[in-house]
Amino acid sequence: MFVPRACAKAAPRWSTSLQAKFLSTSSVRNEVSCTGGAVSSIGDKTPDQPPRPASYTHGFNRSMMVEQFSVMQTQDTFVPPPAKWGGRHTVTLLPGDGIGSEMANHVKELFRYAGAPVDFEEIDLDSTAPDVEGFEYALMSIKRNGVALKGNIETRTSFQGFQSRNVVLRNRLGLFANVVCVKNLPGIRAKQKDVDVVIIRENLEAEYSGIEHESVPGVVESLKIITREKSMRIAKFAFEWATKYNRKKVTAIHKANIMKMSDGLFLECCRITSKEYPDIQFDQMIIDNCSMQMVNKPSQFDLMVMPNLYGDVLSNIACGVIGGPGLVSGTNLGYRYAVFETGARNTGKSIVGQNIANPCAFIRASVDLLNYLKLEHQAHVIEDAVMKTLIEDKVWTPDLGGQATTTDVMQNIVKYVKANA
Repeated sequence: MFVPRACAKAAPRWSTSLQAKFLSTSSVRNEVSCTGGAVSSIGDKTPDQPPRPASYTHGFNRSMMVEQFSVMQTQDTFVPPPAKWGGRHTVTLLPGDGIGSEMANHVKELFRYAGAPVDFEEIDLDSTAPDVEGFEYALMSIKRNGVALKGNIETRTSFQGFQSRNVVLRNRLGLFANVVCVKNLPGIRAKQKDVDVVIIRENLEAEYSGIEHESVPGVVESLKIITREKSMRIAKFAFEWATKYNRKKVTAIHKANIMKMSDGLFLECCRITSKEYPDIQFDQMIIDNCSMQMVNKPSQFDLMVMPNLYGDVLSNIACGVIGGPGLVSGTNLGYRYAVFETGARNTGKSIVGQNIANPCAFIRASVDLLNYLKLEHQAHVIEDAVMKTLIEDKVWTPDLGGQATTTDVMQNIVKYVKANA
């Protein structure tokens, strides 16, 4: 049986001291230019810990992510854990638009068969109207439960002045890091081979700050906000991830040749941080060249860190390179909350009700959720079932070149879950 390597090349445990050091960041002041202001040291690295053995069949060991989550939840002030009542966890479920409701139902079915002690608080957000009250209720639910599973919520361009709910949610919850692990699956038709890259994106500023106005009729200004504080934080996060999970190279993606102050500040923060990690190779690449390289030779990348918009674009390109949006999950992390979703921004509204949608990306997002809740057995059972369905049985929906329906894929996954739960 073929055993692919994990997206994280090794998964050593985090020490308690590292958890404290990771968040004991020296205070740095916000700046929007790359001149002036010394940056303090952000903490020392701890000795390497022995690697943890692979925990289940196919080696896609996403349980390594739970260790990063535990670090993110440790702060100087007490942070309550996700809600847990009577031995069961309550999770906010936002199905989103398009095929989101179908995928949410499949996940609830799998959790039932796997015996996962999770109760979903499901909230439907109507993207066809600016339902502010409904969004505030969803936000309150996530704050209460601490964790959410989310489908893609479409942003209607017809609502002038109405900001994307995805963006507002990240900002209101402080979800500063988006992590997408993209790796080839054996046997799946892909445009490129040997893809194994982690894309880390700053989630809270840059073009997605959403600050724009019409200065005079026919002239619109949109502000791109880059701060030293947030750039240092995401750079530190990326290098810590690389250190603990055996990534050898970090590439900063930017457009500092044109946006010399904003992207220049981001690049400078990455360079400063890289000096604390002499064992990790640091490189930088302009976003337009990177987009072309991601299509032509993605194997050159190991871990990439970038501002908001660039990460959104490159995540979608990377998903397309390895087979499409139906394979990859993504995670949004903050100090207090975590939101799990698919890696690509695609609602799939053109295939709603046709029974041909690929459920694997949404299911793998739910596996990340289970690992976050430390329900590792159920996570392993579901992840193994997905891998066996895709790699061994080759039950593929049309987006992967197969003829199976969504029902066929789910029945095959459920078969393995029942056998191993």
